[in-house]
Formats: sequence, structure tokens, C-alpha cells
Amino acid sequence: MAVYEYKGLTTVGKSVNGIVDADNPKAARFKLRKSGIFPVEVIESQQARLGGVAPSRAERSVQPPVSGRLLRDIFTERVTIQEVAVITRQMATLSGAGLPLMEVLSALGDQVDKRLLKWTLAQVREQVKEGRSLADALALHPRIFSPVYIQMIRVGEASGTLDQILLYLAQFLEREGQLRSRVLSAMAYPILMLVVSVLVLGFLLNFVVPRVLSAFTEMHQVLPLATRVLLVISRLLQGYWWLGLILIGCGWVLLKRYLATPAGREKYDGWKLNAPVVGKLAKLIALSRFADTLSILLRGGVPLLQAFDIVKKVVDNRVLEKALESARENIREGESIAEPLRRSGVFPPLITRMIAVGEASAELEKMLQKVAESYHSELEVTLGTLMSLLAPLMILVMGLVVLFIVVAILLPILQMSQLVR
Repeated sequence: MAVYEYKGLTTVGKSVNGIVDADNPKAARFKLRKSGIFPVEVIESQQARLGGVAPSRAERSVQPPVSGRLLRDIFTERVTIQEVAVITRQMATLSGAGLPLMEVLSALGDQVDKRLLKWTLAQVREQVKEGRSLADALALHPRIFSPVYIQMIRVGEASGTLDQILLYLAQFLEREGQLRSRVLSAMAYPILMLVVSVLVLGFLLNFVVPRVLSAFTEMHQVLPLATRVLLVISRLLQGYWWLGLILIGCGWVLLKRYLATPAGREKYDGWKLNAPVVGKLAKLIALSRFADTLSILLRGGVPLLQAFDIVKKVVDNRVLEKALESARENIREGESIAEPLRRSGVFPPLITRMIAVGEASAELEKMLQKVAESYHSELEVTLGTLMSLLAPLMILVMGLVVLFIVVAILLPILQMSQLVR
């Protein structure tokens, strides 16, 4: 069975387009007419590899081309974690109602609006129909479905508890989406203020200040130190702004290359965890992600050592990753979970004590979930406090800079008035 793109008209004459799966173009047209759509154009599309892995040259030579619009959507559209959470919860509901997997995937494909997501679900359905497991079909789309997601689906299929696993995954993705939204919304206002401040200062130093100070320089008077400093800064920005952009660009490229090395990434991640203000925020995000992910994996039946292999990729911090690798080796040799994490010095006492209690009471998943909820709450409070302090601080810095400019302009005026007297 192949996947076809179509353009058509509804019974009321409205233009529609989308994708449909069928054995051949004739069957695709029949299926569309049966659903109340009169097809105008039906074109066979490329295989699911465009959703994740690129096709080989030989495959491209025998596959029909994808239309320009769909190809553009495949490579430009992004599926958010909130959208994945929505379809996962819908999949859990439909699976729990007893619908077969093929019907579940068809229903999901009909409900979504985004072309990339609709295309991906159609390709997943095709792969499942050809005999692949759901996890293997989803693994062909790594841009949308993470390793944690795929591993959990694999466990659910093997244990026969796919609907329950999907529900756990939906809850996990919703929490992760909320966490990302909080961080982004908290950073939006300071970033906006920073951009506006830079633009205002650039305008003042490039256009306003030179015109005002030019009158003083023509008098050949000895200017105050603050005025001379402001004049030098203004002339540098006017004459060598391009050099500053080049230096910033070169510095950014060198920094990216350094961070791409293992040693550079480890030093940066270590600094990020220990930085005065940002460090607490970064550590809370990483630890809440660790506890939440490990809890959902263990609850889904993933073996502990395998869960550690997945979690270390999720924390996105090389220092924590090395600590988890070392803890995994110690656990494999028979140690408890809490002790090697405590010895690493990276994990705070709260998380190691809660893990120790969970191990002793055989309720590790519940303890990890409580830790994740605790860190989520602390992160929200920390973000609120940080933003309430950062905005006034930026306003204060901006005010001091503007005050320096005003004083540097007023000083020579006061000096001249005293000379006149």
C-alpha cells in the first residue's frame, strides 16, 4: 500500500488537500469519493524516510518525487513536544477503548492538521501494516519521537500494556512541555529588554552623541574625562562597528568549536552547574529531568541499567552524564543506586535520600516522581524570583548608562558656563 497526496473539492465546492493511503491511484480516488471528496489531482508520494532518515541515491532514483509544498513542509515544519503529547494522549484513549492499532493510527492521522505530523502518522501506519512494530516504525522519525519515547513504546508492546504506557508518556511529555514553556516565557521579557536597550544605546552613541559633542570639540577646549571617554566610544562605534561584528562572529565560532570537543563541553557543563545564578536554574532543570525520566522508565518496566543508559542522554549535561555512567557501573557490580550518586558529589542530598528511601521501601518510582514534582515546584519559584530581580536590574544598568551619557554631555556645558562667568 502506498501514500498519495491529493487535491480535491468537497460537496460544497471547498478546496481541500491532504494525504491518503491506498493500494493504487484508482483505489485512492475511490476512497476519497467515498469520504465526500472529489479528487482533482492524486500523486504518489515518497516513503517515510523523509520524516527521519534520508533515502539513498538508488532509492531516490526509483521513487516518485514529492511535491514542492510537502517537501518544504517536511524540512521546515517542527513538531512541538506539546503536539506529541496531544497525539500520545489521544492514542492512549483510543487504545484503552479497545481499538486496533491500525484504526488508532488512521484516526490520529485524520485529526491532526499539521502536514508533517499527518505525513509522519501515515508513514508509521504504513510501516506497521507491513509488519513492523510500532516502536520500530516510530524510530524512523527521530526528529519527532525521542529515544525515551521509542523505548517506552517498545516496552509497552512487549508487556501488553501499551495503553498504560502511552498514558504515562503523555503525562511525562506534558510536564516536559510545561517546563520548556516556563523557561522560554521567563526569558522572553529580559531578552526583549536587552535587545531594546542595545538598539537605544546604539542610536544614542551613533547619531545623538556625535552631533552634540561635535560642538565642544570645535571649541578646542580641554574636555572632562567622562566626555572624552564617551567621545572615544562613539567614534569607535561609528568607524569600527564592522570590526566588532567580525570579532564577535569569530569568537562565537571558536567558542562553538571548543564546546564541540569533549573537554570543552565538560568544562562548560561544569561551569553551568556552578554558576552563581544560572547554575541553580540549570541544575534544577537537569535534576527534574533525571528524576522524571527515570521514574517513567522504571514505571514502564524498563530494566534499571538500561534506564540509566537512556537517562544520561536526557539530562544534556556532560558532568551529570559521567556521574550516571559511573553510578551505572557500580550498580551493575551490586551497589545500591543512592550510594554511587551520593559519592559523585553532583547530586544533592535530597535526591539521594529519597532514592535510598525508595529502594528500601520498594517504591523507587513513586519517590522519583515526588522528587521530580519537588524540583518542578522549586524551579517555578526560582524562575519567578529570578525574573522579578532581573528586570529591575536591567533597568538599573540601562539607567546608569544613560546617566553616564547625560553627565558626559552636561559637564562641558557647566565648564563653559563657569568660564563665561
